[in-house]
Amino acid sequence: MMVRKDARAAAGVDRPDLSRRRALKLFAGGVLAMSPAASPAAASGGLLTRPIPRSGEALPVVGLGTWQTFDVGPNAPERAELKEVLRRLVECGASVVDSSPMYGAAERVVGDLAADLGLHSKLFIATKVWTSGREAGIRQMENSFRLLRTERIDLMQIHNLLDLATHTKTLHEWKKAGRIRYLGITHYHEGAHRELERLVKTREYDFVQLNYSMSEREAEDRLLPACADSGTAVLVNRPFAHASLFGRVKGKPLPPWAAEFDCTSWAQFFLKYLLGHPAVTCVIPGTRRTAHLEDNLKAGMGRLPDAAMRRRMVEHLERL
Repeated sequence: MMVRKDARAAAGVDRPDLSRRRALKLFAGGVLAMSPAASPAAASGGLLTRPIPRSGEALPVVGLGTWQTFDVGPNAPERAELKEVLRRLVECGASVVDSSPMYGAAERVVGDLAADLGLHSKLFIATKVWTSGREAGIRQMENSFRLLRTERIDLMQIHNLLDLATHTKTLHEWKKAGRIRYLGITHYHEGAHRELERLVKTREYDFVQLNYSMSEREAEDRLLPACADSGTAVLVNRPFAHASLFGRVKGKPLPPWAAEFDCTSWAQFFLKYLLGHPAVTCVIPGTRRTAHLEDNLKAGMGRLPDAAMRRRMVEHLERL
């Protein structure tokens, strides 16, 4: 995968001697405003990447969630479009696909379609363990390997912190053995943010997946700064707040100044706001529509809003 530099690199954000905490300070001062001249990825129209803090591995900033959308049967007509969604995801330079045993048939569908398309080597596959007990966790994770048709999973996450201590021990063993590359924790509700903050400060987890959207901005207060301080990669779930954001803007035109950060749709508006925060590594909106996927991916192309523009975006949304 070609590693592209974005405006964070131009501003010095990705230098080894500059912490992510320093990046947040630069962002607050408006240093990270993007421009085509400052970013080769923006100039070329390519998908931006950000480094996974613990390894430096470049990760495309927009991925794909599979909750509900990939939960279809083996003969469902939706499989044809899901196959095209997965193909276009990789063709457009993205790689992250996030799933879970609690998402019905999603893991099986991802595994089947990735095998049909020969895409396993090009995907960054993330899934979760969501059960209690060591042996039950091992059985569930082994089943995920089977359904996803892979011998190694890029990111295994402890879903909603269920039986955290037990699964953390197993995942450290599996990471050391090379069965997984990264381990993480997840939650979908701001009520868990204080516990997530405590856990990321231990630096025991490579990733945290959390809810964050323009209508759910609580993560900005303490959790995202803690992730920046600890060097924890951030995946964002529920970036559209269960699609409720689209209801707020239905029938409303984009503000003309959205063009200043290369935004041409409301989906891009919502996602670019999140990606404008330098602690965010990747957003993972779910869809089974190719057109929606391509629109979402454009949020990770071109310029991103700086701190002042993000405040303007929130003020505009709150007036609608």
